[in-house]
Amino acid sequence: MALRLEAVTFDVADARAAAAFWAGLLDRPALAEPGAVLVPGDGTQVGLRFVASDTAHVGPHRLHLHLTSSSPDQQRRTVAAALRLGGRHLDVGQGPEAPFVVLADPAGGELCVIEAGNAFLAGAGLLGEVTCDGSREVGLFWHDALGWPLVWDQDGQTAIRSPRGGTTISWDTWGDPEIRSGNARSRQRFDLVADDPAVEADRLVALGATRRTEGSAGVEMADPDGGVFRLRRA
Repeated sequence: MALRLEAVTFDVADARAAAAFWAGLLDRPALAEPGAVLVPGDGTQVGLRFVASDTAHVGPHRLHLHLTSSSPDQQRRTVAAALRLGGRHLDVGQGPEAPFVVLADPAGGELCVIEAGNAFLAGAGLLGEVTCDGSREVGLFWHDALGWPLVWDQDGQTAIRSPRGGTTISWDTWGDPEIRSGNARSRQRFDLVADDPAVEADRLVALGATRRTEGSAGVEMADPDGGVFRLRRA
């Protein structure tokens, strides 16, 4: 399919600091862009882009990231590396018996270091999951938009993964419905690329997306939950 998810993008106060954290944690390069830094993905792992912004995030985050562990020792090493790189522990009510560890990156973005043996993320790679606040409808939209198979569709929760494997993207209505209404300003979004953005934008509209703005940098659109994403030429 001509449409490709290039990166999950975060508007942050200090793009270089956030990118350095994730590049160090994922053992990837950090590539400078005008006003941003890209921590690129590959055929199976999703990329991360950090855009410098002086606008503070308002309300809860739409998504957060999950890192996998192959053993309890690796989980401990990943947590230690995150703290060394500038992360911090975060209490979201998980309790002391939780098998996963909740952290925040230097920009305040939530991440979880998942315990070893998690069957749902088996084979997903180190950046195992991008977990999003969203409806089943929006999960099915992205399934069709990206052409990624559904790997979970139960009890209102959906998840997709590239046919080549790797990072899973999931949706669950665990957050504030205001986020899904499109009324809350989100500092997180998907960046997509296509050989022919105009054709892909029309296809996405037919699937349930809406156009917001269009310019030389590409097309800004919204998914059926009101989540903003951007589409530009590859």
